[in-house]
Amino acid sequence: MGNFKALMNEMVKTTANEPKTLNYEWTLGEDGKTCHLYERYADSEAMVAHLGSFGKNFAERFLAVVTPTRLGVYGVPSDEAKEALGGFSPVYMTPIGGFAR
Repeated sequence: MGNFKALMNEMVKTTANEPKTLNYEWTLGEDGKTCHLYERYADSEAMVAHLGSFGKNFAERFLAVVTPTRLGVYGVPSDEAKEALGGFSPVYMTPIGGFAR
């Protein structure tokens, strides 16, 4: 857990400097093993930039301590964003109604 928390803190600190990253939140389940990351970006360009930073700085260490099980993408990502996410086998959820504040 120590390596996980240290990596999380480093990733949060780095991502906080990305001006178009609107949310970057980590939550841990009661079992202490299930982690949920909630990320929201101003646009697809911001998400692609974040993935570039993640790949360069964190991907190897992240994947050594975390086993991703699913990725849900909400909104209408650009083709470039979809290509960047392709290796994660995302499920795309297209908005059909509602609102955000």
